[in-house]
Amino acid sequence: MKRITIISGHYGSGKSEISVNLAIQKKIQYLVDLDIINPYFRSRSLNELLDKHNIHLVESTVKGMLGSDLPYVSGEGAVPFVNPNITAIYDLGGTENGARVLIQFLDRVKDVNEIDFLCTVNIFRPETSDVEKILQTISMYEAETQLKITGLINNTNLIAETTEQDIINGEKVLLEVSKKLNIPILYTVIEENNNLNYKYDFLGERLVLTRYIAKRWL
Repeated sequence: MKRITIISGHYGSGKSEISVNLAIQKKIQYLVDLDIINPYFRSRSLNELLDKHNIHLVESTVKGMLGSDLPYVSGEGAVPFVNPNITAIYDLGGTENGARVLIQFLDRVKDVNEIDFLCTVNIFRPETSDVEKILQTISMYEAETQLKITGLINNTNLIAETTEQDIINGEKVLLEVSKKLNIPILYTVIEENNNLNYKYDFLGERLVLTRYIAKRWL
Protein backbone atom coordinates (compact mmCIF):
# COMPACT_ATOMS: atom_id res chain seq x y z
CA MET A 1 0.00 0.00 0.00
CA LYS A 2 1.39 3.39 -1.00
CA ARG A 3 1.66 6.39 1.31
CA ILE A 4 -1.43 8.01 -0.23
CA THR A 5 -4.37 5.95 -1.47
CA ILE A 6 -7.35 7.49 -3.25
CA ILE A 7 -10.50 5.33 -3.28
CA SER A 8 -13.01 5.97 -6.06
CA GLY A 9 -16.21 4.26 -7.19
CA HIS A 10 -19.83 4.97 -8.04
CA TYR A 11 -22.35 5.46 -5.23
CA GLY A 12 -23.15 2.05 -3.79
CA SER A 13 -19.78 0.60 -4.78
CA GLY A 14 -18.69 0.40 -1.14
CA LYS A 15 -15.78 2.83 -1.46
CA SER A 16 -16.44 4.58 1.87
CA GLU A 17 -16.74 1.33 3.80
CA ILE A 18 -13.52 0.15 2.18
CA SER A 19 -11.79 3.45 2.99
CA VAL A 20 -12.63 3.10 6.69
CA ASN A 21 -11.62 -0.58 6.83
CA LEU A 22 -8.30 0.07 5.10
CA ALA A 23 -7.57 3.05 7.33
CA ILE A 24 -8.14 0.96 10.47
CA GLN A 25 -6.44 -2.22 9.30
CA LYS A 26 -3.40 -0.49 7.81
CA LYS A 27 -3.11 2.03 10.66
CA ILE A 28 -3.37 5.02 8.34
CA GLN A 29 -2.95 8.46 9.94
CA TYR A 30 -5.39 10.58 7.89
CA LEU A 31 -8.78 9.78 6.36
CA VAL A 32 -9.92 12.59 4.07
CA ASP A 33 -13.61 12.49 3.16
CA LEU A 34 -13.93 14.35 -0.14
CA ASP A 35 -17.59 13.50 -0.70
CA ILE A 36 -19.35 16.86 -0.51
CA ILE A 37 -22.38 15.75 -2.55
CA ASN A 38 -23.99 12.64 -1.02
CA PRO A 39 -25.22 13.08 2.60
CA TYR A 40 -25.44 9.34 3.35
CA PHE A 41 -23.07 6.38 3.78
CA ARG A 42 -19.97 8.49 4.30
CA SER A 43 -16.82 7.87 6.29
CA ARG A 44 -17.30 11.13 8.22
CA SER A 45 -20.18 9.54 10.16
CA LEU A 46 -17.61 7.47 12.08
CA ASN A 47 -15.54 10.24 13.63
CA GLU A 48 -15.67 8.68 17.13
CA LEU A 49 -14.55 5.27 15.84
CA LEU A 50 -11.72 6.85 13.87
CA ASP A 51 -10.62 8.81 16.93
CA LYS A 52 -10.31 5.54 18.85
CA HIS A 53 -7.94 4.25 16.17
CA ASN A 54 -5.90 7.49 16.14
CA ILE A 55 -7.03 8.31 12.61
CA HIS A 56 -7.37 12.01 11.90
CA LEU A 57 -10.59 12.70 9.97
CA VAL A 58 -10.73 15.59 7.51
CA GLU A 59 -14.19 16.56 6.25
CA SER A 60 -16.49 19.52 5.59
CA THR A 61 -18.97 19.76 8.43
CA VAL A 62 -18.86 22.33 11.19
CA LYS A 63 -17.14 20.79 14.21
CA GLY A 64 -19.67 19.20 16.54
CA MET A 65 -22.50 19.47 13.99
CA LEU A 66 -22.41 16.33 11.83
CA GLY A 67 -25.38 17.37 9.68
CA SER A 68 -24.02 20.82 8.82
CA ASP A 69 -22.75 19.92 5.35
CA LEU A 70 -21.01 22.64 3.40
CA PRO A 71 -19.81 22.47 -0.23
CA TYR A 72 -16.13 22.81 0.58
CA VAL A 73 -13.20 20.68 1.65
CA SER A 74 -11.05 21.71 4.59
CA GLY A 75 -7.57 22.96 3.76
CA GLU A 76 -6.32 20.12 5.95
CA GLY A 77 -7.02 17.88 2.98
CA ALA A 78 -3.80 19.08 1.38
CA VAL A 79 -1.59 18.18 4.36
CA PRO A 80 -0.73 14.59 3.32
CA PHE A 81 0.37 15.84 -0.10
CA VAL A 82 2.70 18.36 1.55
CA ASN A 83 4.00 16.34 4.50
CA PRO A 84 5.83 13.19 3.30
CA ASN A 85 5.65 11.64 6.77
CA ILE A 86 1.85 11.30 6.77
CA THR A 87 -0.07 8.33 5.40
CA ALA A 88 -3.57 9.01 4.10
CA ILE A 89 -6.64 7.60 2.43
CA TYR A 90 -8.87 9.89 0.34
CA ASP A 91 -12.52 8.86 0.02
CA LEU A 92 -13.62 10.40 -3.29
CA GLY A 93 -17.16 11.40 -4.27
CA GLY A 94 -19.08 9.05 -6.57
CA THR A 95 -19.97 11.42 -9.44
CA GLU A 96 -18.09 13.52 -11.98
CA ASN A 97 -18.46 16.57 -9.75
CA GLY A 98 -17.36 14.53 -6.74
CA ALA A 99 -14.22 13.39 -8.54
CA ARG A 100 -13.39 16.91 -9.68
CA VAL A 101 -12.90 18.02 -6.06
CA LEU A 102 -9.52 16.27 -6.03
CA ILE A 103 -8.01 18.66 -8.60
CA GLN A 104 -7.53 21.40 -5.99
CA PHE A 105 -4.77 19.32 -4.36
CA LEU A 106 -2.82 18.28 -7.47
CA ASP A 107 -0.45 21.27 -7.43
CA ARG A 108 0.74 19.99 -4.03
CA VAL A 109 1.71 16.55 -5.37
CA LYS A 110 5.49 16.13 -5.18
CA ASP A 111 5.79 12.51 -6.26
CA VAL A 112 2.97 10.79 -8.17
CA ASN A 113 4.64 7.44 -7.46
CA GLU A 114 3.58 7.81 -3.81
CA ILE A 115 -0.08 7.72 -4.86
CA ASP A 116 -2.38 4.78 -5.58
CA PHE A 117 -5.65 5.72 -7.27
CA LEU A 118 -8.02 2.76 -6.94
CA CYS A 119 -11.40 2.10 -8.56
CA THR A 120 -13.92 0.10 -6.53
CA VAL A 121 -16.23 -2.14 -8.56
CA ASN A 122 -19.34 -4.13 -7.73
CA ILE A 123 -20.60 -5.77 -10.92
CA PHE A 124 -24.09 -5.93 -9.42
CA ARG A 125 -24.33 -2.15 -9.62
CA PRO A 126 -25.80 -1.00 -12.98
CA GLU A 127 -23.05 1.59 -13.57
CA THR A 128 -20.30 -1.08 -13.48
CA SER A 129 -22.08 -4.26 -14.57
CA ASP A 130 -19.77 -5.14 -17.46
CA VAL A 131 -16.31 -4.47 -18.88
CA GLU A 132 -17.37 -1.58 -21.11
CA LYS A 133 -19.14 0.29 -18.30
CA ILE A 134 -16.18 -0.19 -15.96
CA LEU A 135 -13.84 1.19 -18.61
CA GLN A 136 -16.14 4.20 -19.03
CA THR A 137 -16.14 4.76 -15.27
CA ILE A 138 -12.35 4.64 -15.12
CA SER A 139 -12.09 7.01 -18.08
CA MET A 140 -14.41 9.46 -16.29
CA TYR A 141 -12.37 9.40 -13.09
CA GLU A 142 -9.11 9.90 -14.95
CA ALA A 143 -10.53 12.81 -16.98
CA GLU A 144 -11.99 14.59 -13.95
CA THR A 145 -9.01 14.13 -11.62
CA GLN A 146 -6.12 14.26 -14.13
CA LEU A 147 -4.69 11.14 -12.46
CA LYS A 148 -4.40 7.59 -13.79
CA ILE A 149 -6.19 4.72 -12.06
CA THR A 150 -3.44 2.41 -10.75
CA GLY A 151 -5.45 -0.50 -9.36
CA LEU A 152 -8.84 -2.19 -9.00
CA ILE A 153 -10.86 -3.31 -5.98
CA ASN A 154 -13.25 -6.23 -6.47
CA ASN A 155 -16.16 -5.50 -4.15
CA THR A 156 -18.71 -7.63 -5.95
CA ASN A 157 -21.47 -8.35 -3.45
CA LEU A 158 -25.16 -8.71 -2.74
CA ILE A 159 -24.68 -7.88 0.95
CA ALA A 160 -25.95 -10.88 2.98
CA GLU A 161 -26.85 -12.85 -0.16
CA THR A 162 -23.30 -12.83 -1.55
CA THR A 163 -21.84 -16.19 -2.56
CA GLU A 164 -18.26 -17.16 -3.26
CA GLN A 165 -19.20 -17.65 -6.92
CA ASP A 166 -20.54 -14.08 -7.09
CA ILE A 167 -17.12 -12.74 -6.12
CA ILE A 168 -15.40 -15.08 -8.57
CA ASN A 169 -17.69 -13.80 -11.34
CA GLY A 170 -16.74 -10.25 -10.40
CA GLU A 171 -13.08 -11.20 -10.58
CA LYS A 172 -13.52 -12.60 -14.10
CA VAL A 173 -14.99 -9.30 -15.30
CA LEU A 174 -12.33 -7.22 -13.55
CA LEU A 175 -9.57 -9.45 -14.93
CA GLU A 176 -10.61 -8.41 -18.43
CA VAL A 177 -10.40 -4.76 -17.38
CA SER A 178 -7.04 -5.44 -15.75
CA LYS A 179 -5.65 -6.91 -18.96
CA LYS A 180 -7.02 -4.13 -21.17
CA LEU A 181 -5.57 -1.33 -19.01
CA ASN A 182 -2.56 -3.18 -17.59
CA ILE A 183 -3.52 -2.39 -14.00
CA PRO A 184 -3.78 -4.98 -11.20
CA ILE A 185 -6.62 -6.13 -8.99
CA LEU A 186 -5.12 -5.03 -5.68
CA TYR A 187 -7.90 -6.03 -3.27
CA THR A 188 -10.77 -8.50 -3.15
CA VAL A 189 -13.33 -7.65 -0.48
CA ILE A 190 -14.79 -10.43 1.67
CA GLU A 191 -17.43 -9.90 4.35
CA GLU A 192 -15.97 -10.80 7.74
CA ASN A 193 -18.66 -13.43 8.35
CA ASN A 194 -17.67 -15.26 5.17
CA ASN A 195 -13.89 -14.98 5.34
CA LEU A 196 -13.26 -18.49 6.65
CA ASN A 197 -15.90 -20.04 4.40
CA TYR A 198 -14.37 -18.95 1.08
CA LYS A 199 -11.47 -21.13 -0.04
CA TYR A 200 -10.92 -19.68 -3.52
CA ASP A 201 -7.55 -17.98 -4.05
CA PHE A 202 -8.79 -14.53 -5.05
CA LEU A 203 -6.59 -12.07 -6.92
CA GLY A 204 -5.04 -9.28 -4.88
CA GLU A 205 -4.99 -8.94 -1.12
CA ARG A 206 -8.05 -10.27 0.68
CA LEU A 207 -9.66 -7.33 2.49
CA VAL A 208 -11.89 -8.65 5.26
CA LEU A 209 -14.66 -6.09 5.60
CA THR A 210 -16.50 -4.98 8.73
CA ARG A 211 -19.59 -2.95 7.87
CA TYR A 212 -19.09 0.08 10.08
CA ILE A 213 -21.00 2.64 8.02
CA ALA A 214 -23.91 0.42 6.98
CA LYS A 215 -24.75 -0.25 10.63
CA ARG A 216 -25.76 3.39 10.97
CA TRP A 217 -28.15 3.34 8.00
CA LEU A 218 -29.40 -0.21 7.36
